[in-house]
Amino acid sequence: MTKYVLAYHGGHGMPETEEGMNELMAAWGAWFDGMGGSLLDGGNPISVAKTVNSDGSVSDGGGANPLTGYSLIEAGTIDAALDIAKGCPVIANGGSVEVAEAMDM
Repeated sequence: MTKYVLAYHGGHGMPETEEGMNELMAAWGAWFDGMGGSLLDGGNPISVAKTVNSDGSVSDGGGANPLTGYSLIEAGTIDAALDIAKGCPVIANGGSVEVAEAMDM
């Protein structure tokens, strides 16, 4: 099995109501539970970000498509990892999921 990083980008942010927050958290919980043993690390949402550029300067944010969270999963192929990523609640919230193989070093 290979490890994959699921990098979450965008979305419409956090719900403004407690009911909306509970629904969102339930959706994430159900998705994580549905992964079974494939989920290695549920990760975390991302808040404040800065970028160190090649010239050493520092800029605010994460660029045009900032990272909003991540998880680490295990899957047999990148296609299997993509199938898992397609169920991510951030997609239903207007965001996207980048799937990247984590290479063992």
